[in-house]
Order: sequence, then structure tokens, then C-alpha cells
Amino acid sequence: MASPSETPIVIVAGPTASGKSALGLRLAECFDGTIINADSQQVYRDIAILSARPGVEELERAPHRLYGMIDAAEACSAGRWRRLALEAIAQTHLERRVPILVGGTGLYLEALLSGLAELPPIPASARAEAKALRGSLGEAGFHAALAALDPETAQRLAPADTQRVTRAYEVVRATGVPLSEWRRRQAPSVGFPAAAIILLPPREALYRAGDARVLAMIEAGAEAEVGALMQRGLPPSLPAMKAVGVRELAAFLGGQVSHAQAVAAMQQATRNYAKRQYTWFRRRLPASNSLKKWVVETKFSESLLPEIFSFIREFLLTHPR
Repeated sequence: MASPSETPIVIVAGPTASGKSALGLRLAECFDGTIINADSQQVYRDIAILSARPGVEELERAPHRLYGMIDAAEACSAGRWRRLALEAIAQTHLERRVPILVGGTGLYLEALLSGLAELPPIPASARAEAKALRGSLGEAGFHAALAALDPETAQRLAPADTQRVTRAYEVVRATGVPLSEWRRRQAPSVGFPAAAIILLPPREALYRAGDARVLAMIEAGAEAEVGALMQRGLPPSLPAMKAVGVRELAAFLGGQVSHAQAVAAMQQATRNYAKRQYTWFRRRLPASNSLKKWVVETKFSESLLPEIFSFIREFLLTHPR
């Protein structure tokens, strides 16, 4: 039996609505696997519908970990998720099952495979400065301010990625060292051998699937979910409050827009999110000696399974548990 640090893991990643969850479930059934969540929204308990969290039927078909285990009043950083994921992988290893990480948050997967920079505490003054500057400059201006201090990090972050742009600005202002440099000093990876299947369907097909998913979420009760979340009066800066659909449906529930306008805005936000994920996975997680990567340029369907099963079977034979 391999040691926990040598445990072979399987990764299923890609943009929203690409079929990751369905593929992960079929792999878990075929290879005696446990599905470990690698999606930054599916960790939150309060947004099961909006995050497309696995339902009762899926949970009965295979073991799942790290789904819906954090309250919306808390923030789950990449570092926190990495610690939880390492524990989940170790436990899955002890159970002699295959860890199958499924999700669309590239930063989480990168943190797991490549390690994470150990940053010093950021003083409140730096956070206050970043918040005030962001408010006065707006997204584009604040992103430009980061680019002047840390062009490398700014290049890989979209201006709309407020949380990470703000964090990068806080780091360089508080420490005098750009986040890009901290990342180069980061802790080494654990060394898992990994096989990654990246689903990257044509964008138009992906956008159509995303539009359909939004309608399914509305049908499943997304409005009530957002209504319950808004009643808690949580700060809008929390990650769960920034999930796609929260702001759009809250505007409808508050009488600011029509239902049709809210649905259209939610569909557009989903397309924008999928586009960012698509770009990230196209450019990042490069194949290496420890990471065997296969990009599947279509939405998941059962017809792909024989070839996918062969890919995973060969990987597991060369990396026994």
C-alpha cells in the first residue's frame, strides 16, 4: 500500500456545466472511488442549488467529502480547503479507495498540487487601504493599481476577480513583496501522482448548457434559497454571497428587476464565469512527470467512458494504492 504522500489521485475539472459531476460519479462507481469536492462554492451549506451540489441520488451512489460543510458566514480560502482536502485524501487512502477530486476551482487544485505560499499576517491597515482604494477607483482602476505593484499577478487575475485582486494588493502593500514572489517561495507540493481529465467543450455548447442549468436551478427553488440567505443579513463580501445567482436573484426579490431580467442576468453571469474557468484550465495545470493530463474538448457523455476508463485504469496500474 502506497504511503499517503504517494497516493494516486484522479482529478476531474473544467468549467461549470461541462459534465464534471456526472463523470466523477461514473469514475467513482467504476474504480471504487470517493469523490472529494474541489469547487469553491459547493463547500457552502447554504447554496446547494446555486452551486449545483450533488443531490441525494448522487450521494447514495458513491461516498462524497467536503460538500456543504462550511456555513455561508465563514470564508473558505484555498489554504483552508487544501488542509481539508489533504485530510480527506488521507482518510480515503486508509479506506483503500481512490480519491477523485471533482470541481471547477483551478486555484484549489493548483494549491493542492503545487503547494501554497505561507504569507505573514496582513495588518488591518492594509486591508482598510485596499478596501478604500477599490471603492474609489472601481474594478478596472484597482486592477491597474495592482498591476503597478505586482504586474505578474495582475496579468493572471481578471479585474472582476475582486477577492483575489484585493488579496494580492494587500499582500504587496503589507509586506513589500509581490504575491507572485511569495508564490515562488511557496511550500513544496505533497507529491501526489495524479491523472487529470479536463473537460473543455466548445464555448457555445458550454454557454447553452449553462443557460439550461440556470433554468433548472430556478425550477428547483433557487429563489427561495437566495431569500433564506438574504434573511441572514450576511456581509456581501463573503464568498458565498458572491456566488453566481445570489446578487441577480436578490435584485428580483427586492423588487429592483423583473423575473425575466434576473434570469437573463444570472445566465450572463454564468457564461462569464464559465469563460474565466475555460481560460484558466486551458492555460494552467501543465502535464508533468507526476501529472498525467488529458483535455477532452467536448461535454461529458457516456460514449466517452471506454476511452476515459482506459486512461484511468492505465494510470492506476502504474501507481498502485
